[in-house]
Amino acid sequence: MSGAITQRAEPWTEEEYLALGDAFRRAELFDGGLHLPPAPTLRHQVIAHRLAEELDGGGRTAGLLTFHSVNVRLRAARLTIPDVVVTEVITLTEPAVNASAVRLVGEVVSPTNAAIDLVLKMHYYAAAKIGWYLIVEQDTKSLRLYRLHGVSYVEHAVARPGEVLRLTEPVVADIRPEDLHT
Repeated sequence: MSGAITQRAEPWTEEEYLALGDAFRRAELFDGGLHLPPAPTLRHQVIAHRLAEELDGGGRTAGLLTFHSVNVRLRAARLTIPDVVVTEVITLTEPAVNASAVRLVGEVVSPTNAAIDLVLKMHYYAAAKIGWYLIVEQDTKSLRLYRLHGVSYVEHAVARPGEVLRLTEPVVADIRPEDLHT
């Protein structure tokens, strides 16, 4: 289960969070509180890697960059580490990508972290005005693509095994769920 790294009276600042360095590489900052999700399983990592590969070709054609597990600054004291991020061209020396440059985030939902990905992060990404949210469900091997509509996400497309998820924004890609799973 995910949980707080440490109990502390004062909220963590972004500077303190970034100063933690590699020792807490997976830690995320949620409104001044540090959360450490479980280490991704090998299957989770394979799925995230394959998803990034599927998005990268269309991203490069559109002049976008694709990243694995980078810090995304949603607002002050709120930094997450999505599994996959598609961005506009950014400065590669910054410690975090600003949400304003993010075009799509992708999360591989793990059974132990589903509430974080499907509720908390979905809300946070929408509040940061990230246009597209792509979910990979490990249990059903389905893909769910959400688009921002006002202040929340609406389901845009679903692909189950045997189907194809066709993206036309922000990248052009056809993704078959079974191609992501081992």
